[in-house]
Amino acid sequence: QITFGSIFLGNVPVHEEVHRCAGQIYGYKGCIRDFQVNHKELLIIDEALEGRNVENCNVPVCDYHPCHNGGTCTSDEENWYCECPKLFTGKLCQFATCDENPCGNGATCFPKSRQDAVCLCPYGRSGILCSDAINITQPSFSGTDVFGYTSFLAYSTIPNITFYHEFRLKFQLANHHSALQDNLIFFTGQKGQGLNGDDFLELGLRNGRVVYSYNLGSGTATIISKPLDLTLNVHAIHLGRNLQKGWLKVDDQKNKTVTSPGRLVGLNVFSQFYLGGYREYTPELLPKGPRFKNGFQGCIFDVQVRTSLNQGFKSPGTPEGHPNSGRSVGQCKDSPCSLIKCRNGGKCIETGSTVYCDCLTGWKGAFCTETVSVCEPEHDPPHLCQQGSTCVPLPDGYTCHCPLGTTGTYCEQG
Repeated sequence: QITFGSIFLGNVPVHEEVHRCAGQIYGYKGCIRDFQVNHKELLIIDEALEGRNVENCNVPVCDYHPCHNGGTCTSDEENWYCECPKLFTGKLCQFATCDENPCGNGATCFPKSRQDAVCLCPYGRSGILCSDAINITQPSFSGTDVFGYTSFLAYSTIPNITFYHEFRLKFQLANHHSALQDNLIFFTGQKGQGLNGDDFLELGLRNGRVVYSYNLGSGTATIISKPLDLTLNVHAIHLGRNLQKGWLKVDDQKNKTVTSPGRLVGLNVFSQFYLGGYREYTPELLPKGPRFKNGFQGCIFDVQVRTSLNQGFKSPGTPEGHPNSGRSVGQCKDSPCSLIKCRNGGKCIETGSTVYCDCLTGWKGAFCTETVSVCEPEHDPPHLCQQGSTCVPLPDGYTCHCPLGTTGTYCEQG
């Protein structure tokens, strides 16, 4: 028997003769391989407080392929252990993906499945684990990915924007279809409450037209351009506001103006200046008005701003042109998939600087090089072990280890 605090493994301690109507009490005889309490692994020997009559188990454990998720089992006469792939941890490599974040450089870890993780790369980084540095001069945005995150850049708050602002920028669409969607180009405002009176300034695309909106606290003013000429490779936008009056010019279209409702004349915003998307991927967090459901898809560049007619234009950020943060933003016309080769029919997926392999059924791993074990949830067909039991792979199939109180081939009997 081994004691872990008040938990006794194998048998209870007997300090004097114990009588039971059913006869003598027998302790467990056999090998116990790993021990977990509330998902925390306890080292059977190293963490035990006391014990007796415990010997090393001579069962050739590696013959039973105990390591999960592509781990490699290694054993000698005294011990055995699993060498785990980068995305996994635990005695049996059973803890997957983001339990221990494999992503580098402050990347956002997202569990693509129970077996694999995707690293959503921060600004200036790319690669499977976001370990590669990239130089970005013309940012490329990928909209909202399949995990619900938008690619974005965040710059420091634009100062002195209260009574006057003027922006110039250029953009290039990823494709014509993206122009017909609901895409945010830039945003700054009292973000996070979603109220009617929140001040904000935003620009986006909707149904192939540019939409420019602002609210000074007494109602939303909106200008909608004519449809974009999709034969143009690069589009140019020039917009501004002086007190309540705003204006928008797109490509060679005529200048359009609007006056905001109510009497308020100042724009009071304190958030960062977001380009291409926003950190939160819930549109309802944006102030009420023409909310955009998606991030921009394509390249945005030559962004310049001034807050006075007496000033020259300059790039946003402190220092100028430098964002504070960002996610899944690549360099325009560069393809991170050109550096990645997915195996066994896997498809390389890129969203800005984020890149990963989408594996065919039966394969997993960063590059789709590992087979899916018969005991893993992604295996097709799934194993039949009942909930609460443990599926253990065998060379010719699998077996089910049943919890206390159940029996049967699949632990289906009480």
